[in-house]
Amino acid sequence: MPNRLVNATSPYLLQHAENPVDWQEWGDAAFAEAVARDVPVLVSVGYAACHWCHVMAHESFEDAGVAAFLNEHFVCVKVDREERPDVDAVYMAATQAMTGSGGWPMTVFTTPAGEPFFCGTYFPPRRVQQMASFSEVLAAVSAAWSARREEVLSTAEAIVEALAERPAARHLSDAPYGEVVEAALTGIATTFDPARGGFGGAPKFPPSMVLEWLLRHHARTGDPRALDMVDRTLDPMARGGMYDQLAGGFARYAVDPTWTVPHFEKMLYDNALLLRVYAHAWRATGAPLARRVAQETATWMLEELATPEGGFASSLDADSEGREGAFYAWTPEQLRDVLGRDDGAWAAGVLGVTEEGTFEHGTSVLQRRGDPADEVRFADVRDRLRAARELRPRPARDEKVVTGWNGLAVAALAESSVLLDRPELADAAVRAAELLVTTHVRRSSDGSTRVVRASRDGVPGDAAGVLEDYGNLAEGLLALSAVTGDQRWFEVAGRLLDTVLHHFAAADGGFHDTAQDETDPVVTRLGRPQDPADGPTPSGQSAAASALLTYAALTGSAGHREAAERALRGPLALAVPYPRAAGAALAVVEAALDGPRQVAVVGPVDDPRRAALHRAAMLSTAPGLAVAVGEPGGGDDSPALLDDRPLVGGAPAAYVCRGFVCDLPTTRPDDLAQRLFRGAGGADSVTATG
Repeated sequence: MPNRLVNATSPYLLQHAENPVDWQEWGDAAFAEAVARDVPVLVSVGYAACHWCHVMAHESFEDAGVAAFLNEHFVCVKVDREERPDVDAVYMAATQAMTGSGGWPMTVFTTPAGEPFFCGTYFPPRRVQQMASFSEVLAAVSAAWSARREEVLSTAEAIVEALAERPAARHLSDAPYGEVVEAALTGIATTFDPARGGFGGAPKFPPSMVLEWLLRHHARTGDPRALDMVDRTLDPMARGGMYDQLAGGFARYAVDPTWTVPHFEKMLYDNALLLRVYAHAWRATGAPLARRVAQETATWMLEELATPEGGFASSLDADSEGREGAFYAWTPEQLRDVLGRDDGAWAAGVLGVTEEGTFEHGTSVLQRRGDPADEVRFADVRDRLRAARELRPRPARDEKVVTGWNGLAVAALAESSVLLDRPELADAAVRAAELLVTTHVRRSSDGSTRVVRASRDGVPGDAAGVLEDYGNLAEGLLALSAVTGDQRWFEVAGRLLDTVLHHFAAADGGFHDTAQDETDPVVTRLGRPQDPADGPTPSGQSAAASALLTYAALTGSAGHREAAERALRGPLALAVPYPRAAGAALAVVEAALDGPRQVAVVGPVDDPRRAALHRAAMLSTAPGLAVAVGEPGGGDDSPALLDDRPLVGGAPAAYVCRGFVCDLPTTRPDDLAQRLFRGAGGADSVTATG
């Protein structure tokens, strides 16, 4: 019999709708029930593609005995961390404070007021050495609640006080940007793995935001150290098993330092960020591998994650057939069965498939450590293997469309459509933006523009958007406007940033992760989140700063630029001690140091001469560059950068500016490219002539 999750929006919650545990969604009703029954609350947090979440569900939440105990002694709440990052953030802070680490599934026991008093992550069904079983934990927590209530409440009070003090204790950086960047570059270099790429040891996560920062730093300064770390990371990361050598797309991370064996779940946000990085790397270096990986990753996103409504699904599961990686791993015998003896043996050598295996049970994850001598043969082998793999049970897909992650996808696809000369990528970005603007964006009763966190099947969920949703969506819409010339995207981005300025502002000048009038009451008591650190996606502060800085460059708004600089103070406090946690902020700093550098391209929309000028601008690596394209004279909803920009001799023209002080316009793409190129390495690219 289904439990109370049966009508949830989240696919993760729906995975638990048939559990014998009487799960319910996060909300006032759950805590009211806990008060009425005088029992603690179990808050179980995970996400649909989480392997160990599945393991704990099978071992414990599907067990009738465990479920009976839970139902009698607790109110049980399931939370999708991707749908409720605010809830996840406050309880993750509590878990890390109590245990010294964190992860998912996250298992938190709270008072009926939502105050945590015991936290953990995965608990096994039976005791393993010093780790208690889940049943033992449940019995101990229930006994403590019954017999030692004052002790439990005292612990909860202390935790809540510690959590509530976090924003006040935040460190802020007022150091000059140049000093921060140089110190962070020295710091990141000490963790670089020169033999295998990436930073630090295993597990290795794709450092997309750090690589974007290093690309921008090289473009601004010409520093070869930055580009060297990028090149020596992008290449092995794409040649190892973390990258799907048959269909494209990156898994979430590698469990080893050589990028060989991944944790097989594939996330939209990773692939959107990496698509942008590989496209930008190709723009900077012309490396064929970077272009190939960007092409394949974009295609994979369209083929594997695009939803019927036009958005992009959140993830593909790590598991299929009840086993992690079953869809992706191969044995030599399986290769021979599909390809025949000769091609099978050849493919095994090219793709690193051995009799011993590189993964579990004698299977291997496909790698492509070198380029095959016979590319035609490899293309045929790849097509045949992919067709055979399609006959296997596929990993499940989390259909949830998350606003912020789709904003990342819109930006990456829009820019890549120009760089890779693939108009269909811009079309996909437009479809996603249409869904987001019509389904996720709404006007509130006070007239402000608000977003919901996620939708599924075109139906918006109830959870309010958080700062990263506003920042990443605004960034994506600004990128889409710069590519298509459709100024409605610019207008919506401006309204989103107005909401950020007025409803997310913090006392320290930065921003909270939740709007002041849309923060959950329990989250409010535990401390309104304000996390400056990058996780797998840019922090909300950095995402907002990036969009604010671009908007300022397009409009000349000093207020937006100042807000971006205030937002960076928190993330930049991490940049020197923990540069890997501040890559997105450092990338924004590179843009701030380089800009505002602006290009306005004007001309009829169907004139190929306008398109040629526009492409020349988009191919520039200048990190502080903001591009606006449109009809001559702009319009009411157009960026101010387009105002008073006429054609030149009846031909489309480009205006290159610094802070709205512009050089003489040009009608020649090669001249535009040269002007922007002269700005590389920190030199000024324009001559102020009024």
